[in-house]
Amino acid sequence: MTNPPADPASELERRAARLAQWAEVARPLGVNLPELPRWAAGFARTGEDASAWAEVLRGIERVAQRRILLALEGWGERTRQRLARLEAYSVDSRLEREEIDDVLHAARLGEVPRAVASYLQVDRVVALKERHLDQAREELERLVGLLRDMATLGLPVPDELEPLEGELERELRRGRLAPLKSRLRELRASATTTLKRELPGIVGRYGDRLVKERAEGGRIDNQAGELAKAAREFSRGRLEEALRHLRLAGYTPGRAGHGSRAPGGPSGGSATGAVRTA
Repeated sequence: MTNPPADPASELERRAARLAQWAEVARPLGVNLPELPRWAAGFARTGEDASAWAEVLRGIERVAQRRILLALEGWGERTRQRLARLEAYSVDSRLEREEIDDVLHAARLGEVPRAVASYLQVDRVVALKERHLDQAREELERLVGLLRDMATLGLPVPDELEPLEGELERELRRGRLAPLKSRLRELRASATTTLKRELPGIVGRYGDRLVKERAEGGRIDNQAGELAKAAREFSRGRLEEALRHLRLAGYTPGRAGHGSRAPGGPSGGSATGAVRTA
């Protein structure tokens, strides 16, 4: 027993509804899909040759499907490149690679809503993994920069910087993000404790030194302004900014005065001449 032929008018409505659905779900892809003009759609519904109009809609469907597939193929290629970067940091992405293939397979079968829904899910997961990795990278670089600034200013740091930076980088490359972030928090807490203990004295001693240099005829307006900013940022709890302004103020371990010593070096002498030529 054979199935009765499809009613041309019903097929016309079904294909028009499918195109409208595809146009809606394809918006996240940024794809403009072809559609039957309104005047033609109205004429098709009221005209006698519904079969011919249904064939026109089938052609429009093929063009729309091809545009969607091309967009998804381009996304798939870009996403594989993003996954390659994650994999360089030992982030597992086997599932996402399989799901990309599933997305493209569904699009080739004309299952556009399923393909786009899967695309959105995969894209969210990949973006989340990238965000975790980028945050860890940023936190690592900020911490290493902070420790380098502390060492430059003669402040004690938790460990030898070069071996420590290498150790943290290896943890990042291994994809051990949770242990790495825990280690970064510990190091930052230690650095924060040191800064809260040491910075007030450094600012005070350097301020006294600048007052003495001004009394000796030194031009220290810029240094004094940056030192005031360092003190203000410290009071606000913005320790990294306080360090930055302390550097801009021209502070060095041997220049704080009151017997301050650079690590392994002699007590710093008067820096009046340096201030005058700055």
